[in-house]
Amino acid sequence: MNILDYLKNNILYLDGGMGTLLQKSGLKPGEHPEVWNITNPQTIQNIHRDYFDAGSNVVNTNTFGANSLKFTDDELESIIKSAIENARIARDTSKGTQEKFIALDLGPTGKLLKPYGDFEFEDAVNVFKKTVGMGVKFGVDLVFIETMNDSYETKAALLAVKEMCDLPVFVSNAYGEDGKLMTGASPEAMVCMLEGMGADAIGLNCSLGPRELGSIAEKMLAVASVPVIMKPNAGLPKSVDGKTVYDVDSDEFADALKMMIDKGVRIAGGCCGTTPEYIKSLVDKVKAQERFEASADGIKVENRPDIIWEDALKGYKDITMVSSYTHAVVFDKSPVLIGERINPTGKKRFKQALIEGDMDYVLTEGIRQQEKGVHILDVNVGIPDIDEEKVLSDTVFNLQAVSDLPLQIDTSNPKAMEKALRLYNGKAMINSVNGKKESMHAIFPLVKKYGGVVVALTLDENGIPDTIEGRVAIARKILDTAKVYGIDKKDIVFDTLAMAVSADKDACKVTLGALEVIKNELGCHTSLGVSNVSFGLPSRDAINSVYFASALERGLSAAIMNPHSDQMMQTYYSYMALNGFDENFAEYITFMEGMKPENKPTEIVSGDAHGALKNAIIKGLKDKAGVICDELLKENAPLEIVNGDIIPALDIVGRGFEEKTVYLPQLLMSAEGAKCAFERIKEHMSGSKLDNTKKCTFVIATVHGDIHDIGKNIVKLILENYGFNVIDLGKDVPPEVIADKVAETRAPLVGLSALMTTTVPYMEETIKLLRERAPWCKVIVGGAVLTKEYADTIGADMYAKDAMEAVRYADTING
Repeated sequence: MNILDYLKNNILYLDGGMGTLLQKSGLKPGEHPEVWNITNPQTIQNIHRDYFDAGSNVVNTNTFGANSLKFTDDELESIIKSAIENARIARDTSKGTQEKFIALDLGPTGKLLKPYGDFEFEDAVNVFKKTVGMGVKFGVDLVFIETMNDSYETKAALLAVKEMCDLPVFVSNAYGEDGKLMTGASPEAMVCMLEGMGADAIGLNCSLGPRELGSIAEKMLAVASVPVIMKPNAGLPKSVDGKTVYDVDSDEFADALKMMIDKGVRIAGGCCGTTPEYIKSLVDKVKAQERFEASADGIKVENRPDIIWEDALKGYKDITMVSSYTHAVVFDKSPVLIGERINPTGKKRFKQALIEGDMDYVLTEGIRQQEKGVHILDVNVGIPDIDEEKVLSDTVFNLQAVSDLPLQIDTSNPKAMEKALRLYNGKAMINSVNGKKESMHAIFPLVKKYGGVVVALTLDENGIPDTIEGRVAIARKILDTAKVYGIDKKDIVFDTLAMAVSADKDACKVTLGALEVIKNELGCHTSLGVSNVSFGLPSRDAINSVYFASALERGLSAAIMNPHSDQMMQTYYSYMALNGFDENFAEYITFMEGMKPENKPTEIVSGDAHGALKNAIIKGLKDKAGVICDELLKENAPLEIVNGDIIPALDIVGRGFEEKTVYLPQLLMSAEGAKCAFERIKEHMSGSKLDNTKKCTFVIATVHGDIHDIGKNIVKLILENYGFNVIDLGKDVPPEVIADKVAETRAPLVGLSALMTTTVPYMEETIKLLRERAPWCKVIVGGAVLTKEYADTIGADMYAKDAMEAVRYADTING
C-alpha cells in the first residue's frame, strides 16, 4: 500500500532515536554512525526490527549524516545501499503485522547557506540530490527530511527531492524554545513554504520534549492542509556517570504525544533519547482509547465522532498566505499593503541605480518601505538596459538579507521569474499571470514547483474587457486552468486592473464591480495597483486615497501602493480603525501622532555620518557601511569610530536579538556590516595599531567527530566584531589539538560546539583534558543537544544558548 493512501485513514507511527541506541551498542565518540551500516549491520537491523515490533509503521534509514560533504561518492553509495538493505531485512523479519515503510533519512549538511554563511544554495541542492538519487536507486518508500533548523536549507533539500523523484516526502524542522527555527522562521512560515512546494507531511522533531513542542504543533495544525508530524525528544538531556540520559520516561512521553494526536497530529514518533519502549507505549495508549477501532493494519479513525478529529481528517485549510524566512502574511479581513517603490517605472534615480549596480540604493528603498509599515515588498527591475534575470535574482537575494518581509516578484519574464523563485527563501507572491494561454502555461508550472500566491490579471488574448462580466469570465477561465495544474484557488489573487479614469470615466466602476463579484461570488482574494487610477491627473494622492477607500469597502484584499503617501496611509489606518481591525485604535493613534511635525523622524543627512554608519550596520548594509566609514576616517580617529559607532550599533542589534525582536540573519548581516567597516579601519591603520585594541584570545572549535560548524562560525563572527582575537580550529577537532592550542597561546577562553548526541562525549573529554593542561581557561559550550544542566555535569564554566550569550560572558572574563 502507498504510504499516502494508508495515511488517509490511519495514524502513522514513526520510529524513535538512533544515535543514543548506537552509543549503548558501543559507538565510540566521534565515530560516524552511518558507517555502522557496513561494519555493524546486525546492530542496525536489530534496532530497526525492534521499532517495527514496537508498532512503528516507518523506520528511517541510518543515513542522517550521509552526504557527499562527509563521504566520497563510493563510500556514500555503499553506506546508503547497506542502510536500505538493513531496513529491508528488519522489515521482512519483524513480527509486527502493521503496514511497514522505509524512509530515506535526510539530515542537515551542517553548513549555513549564503548570505549568512559561505555555502551556495545550489551547492546544497546538489549535495542533497546525490543522496536522494542513491536512495531512489536502492529502493525506499519515501524521503524523510528532518532536524532542519534553517528554512533555506530545508527548501534546498525539498527542492532536491522533488527534482530527483516523485516519492512521498515528509519534512520536519527543529524548533527552539522561542518556537522558531535557528534562522527565525515561525511554524506558520514553514507550513506556508513547504506546503506550497508540495511536501506531503510537515512537522517538527528534536530540540525539546513533547509538552514543550505541543504549542508549536498546535500552530501548525491551525494552518496546515497536509498531515502534521510530531517527533519530540524524550525531554531534556543530562549526563549521568558519563552517559547521556533524558528526563521524560516512556509513559509520560506517550501521554503527552497521545494528547497531541487527539488534537489532530497524524504522524507521531520520537527523536533523541526515545527507544522502542517509547513507541510501544505510545501505540498501546492510543489503541486503548475507546474512540479508536483497533485493527491488524493500524489504528482506524473513520469511526471517531469527535469534531476536532473530523476537522483534522478533512485537513484542508482555506488560507491564503505568503511567507518570508521569518513569518507568514495571511490574506484575511485585514487588508495587506504591498510597497510599490522597488520599481523603475517613472523613477529616474532608481533606473540609474539598476544600471550602475547600486544595490545599496535598492535595499535602502526596501528598508524605508518596511519602516513605513508595508507587509510585502513588490520587486520589479524590468528595464531594457540590464540583464533582468541576473538583476532580479540578485535583488531578491540581497533584499532577503536586510528585510524579513515577504516579497512579490514582479516580472513579465518567465526565466527571470524562475531564477528569482528558486532563490527565494519562503513562499512568494508572483506577479503575474493572465488569461492568455501562453501566460498560464508559462507561469502555472512555476507556481506549482516553487509554491507561491500568484496575482492573476483579468485580461486575455482579446485585451482588457470593458465590462464587469468580461473580467469575471476571465477570472473563471484562470481558475479552471489553474485547477488542471493542481493549483488551488486560495493561491490565486485577482487583479481586476485599475485603469486611468482620466482616459475612461467608467474605469473605476468596472474595476471595483468586478473586484466585488470575484470576492463575493468566486470566493477569491483581490489586489490592485491603486495609483494607476490617477494617471494623468494633478494631486494624484487625493484620487488614490478615495479610490483605495472605495476598493477596501468592496473587499480589496491587498493594495500595491506608495507607503510614503501620508494620505494613503491615513486612509489605511482609518479603515482599520473603523472596521474593528485596530484594537483600542492603537495603530491609528500612533500613526497620527507621528504625523505631527514635531514628532516626525528626521532623515539622516550627509553631515551626520556617525548616525549613518550606525544605521548602515544596524540594517546590514555592508557596502554602505564601508563607504561611510571611509568618510568618517578623514576627520575622526579610528578608535573613536570603533567605540562610538560600530560597537554601539552592534549592541543595539545584540540586545534586539536577546529580546527576540531581531533574528539570527539580521544579527549576522549587521555583523557583516561592522566587519566591512572594521576592514576599512584596518586598512587605514595598516594593521599595526589596531592589534593593540584587541581583546583577549578566544579559541573555538567543533568537537571531534562533529562536522557541523554553523553555530561555531556564528559565534566566531560575533566575537571578532566585538574585538576578540579568535583562533578558529575548525570542525572535527580532537581534544589534544584544542588543549595544545590553548596551552600554546595561554588563551583565557575556549568555546566548544557540538550538534549531535553522539559527539557530546568528546566535549566532556576535551573539558577534562583542558582542566589538566590549561586550568586557567574558562570553557564555554553550546549546541542543539546541550542544556545548562548538561553543561554543568560535563564541567563547563558556561552554557551559551546563542552567540550573544557567549559574547556577554567573554566580556566579563576579558574585563
